[in-house]
Amino acid sequence: MSKPISPLRQRMIEDMIMRNLSPSTQETYIRAVAEFSAFHRRSPDKLGIEHLRDYHLHLVSRGLTANSIWVKMGALRFFYRTTLRRPDIAKQIPMPRRLDSLPTVLARDEVERLLKAVHDLKLRTALITVYSAGLRISEAIALTVRDIDSARMVICVRQGKGGKDRYTVLSKQLLGILRDYWQRSRPLHWLFPGRNPSRPVTKRALQLACRRAAVAAGLSKSVTVHTLRHSFATHLLEQGVDIRVIQDLLG
Repeated sequence: MSKPISPLRQRMIEDMIMRNLSPSTQETYIRAVAEFSAFHRRSPDKLGIEHLRDYHLHLVSRGLTANSIWVKMGALRFFYRTTLRRPDIAKQIPMPRRLDSLPTVLARDEVERLLKAVHDLKLRTALITVYSAGLRISEAIALTVRDIDSARMVICVRQGKGGKDRYTVLSKQLLGILRDYWQRSRPLHWLFPGRNPSRPVTKRALQLACRRAAVAAGLSKSVTVHTLRHSFATHLLEQGVDIRVIQDLLG
């Protein structure tokens, strides 16, 4: 039996829904506040600026990157400013300077080695789709069979970042791969269903498959599913595609 949601958490969820935050952002924010509360072993509405300071130092001592800490502190800032209506505390929450590091990009042969190292048909096809269409992981797992428009050679990405719909490219090669996958798997609604066909495959399953494939392919770079999206954009740029077109495709 699942644990009932507290009124405070429910209020935060409603606050995020009203501000149209994406499901992945909502999940990240809820987790960040829960971890903060667990660290101090008290309800977060009973904690103040000194508790936030202690927690920030704790995150630094754990070796978290500035960008990771920035996300957690951003979640707590939202919680105090919006849900608790304590802007006086929110504005005092220290936000570390984010590091502008260059994203990891794979060469074409590295992408090919990575994808060939994924033996599961569904997961391999999902990762191929991420790379070939420049999708975010949340966008890929949310695809339905009807989102593949072979007549117009586009993929409809629904409720992407910022809750916006957009179209991205569907190459002939990807269409052939998706048709072969569909004939062998016959998904009914979700293009990449999870173990329970009524729900899509999880981000965790796709991320794990990507990490394992990177190791199996002997890639020394730090590779995530998002690396495939960066590689898609870089390879288009190398082919001379206008950067504004690439930005539209990426959403």
